[in-house]
Amino acid sequence: MKASDAQDWMRRFFVAFDREQQALTELDRQTGDGDFGANLRSALGRARAGLENADTATPGDVFGVVSTAFLHTGGTSGPLFGMWFRELAKATRIERIGVAELARGFADGTATVQRLGGAKPGDKTMVDAMVPASDALATASGSLDDALAAAAVAARSGAEATAPLLAKRGRASYVGEVARGVLDPGAVTVALLVETARVG
Repeated sequence: MKASDAQDWMRRFFVAFDREQQALTELDRQTGDGDFGANLRSALGRARAGLENADTATPGDVFGVVSTAFLHTGGTSGPLFGMWFRELAKATRIERIGVAELARGFADGTATVQRLGGAKPGDKTMVDAMVPASDALATASGSLDDALAAAAVAARSGAEATAPLLAKRGRASYVGEVARGVLDPGAVTVALLVETARVG
């Protein structure tokens, strides 16, 4: 994956998020304060603008721009995504990256989110999709596309598994049983992110 591939990935993610924003906002309305979609739309708008003007020689440069955009976002999820992308950027600042670099970035980013947010798998947060995606990359063999495909399946499965959970972290934890049966919007967004990743 080169810088141009990373840019293409982010553009696909922007499109996917735009398509799903209303649904994600509705999920957050049912489990929190309903600002998830608006906050992330704001972050991704800044990311779009930043990537149009940035000098991105490596994939890490691309992810660094996205990180900065998220870190300047309100709410809780935006800054956590920002920290995740910051760690991904640190691991991918070489001209061409493969499975090893992405796996390290995913692992470091996920560990940072868990440390800052205090969440673990099963708590009904973005971590429920991040951890399985990270694990899939860490154990992948074969091509980068194959590894990303496996990570995408794992992330989506993790996101879908949040529906029956009782939230233990985040705003959804305040509403108790009301959130049971509702997908976590952060986990669904992680799934969208990983599903839009591919090379070429």
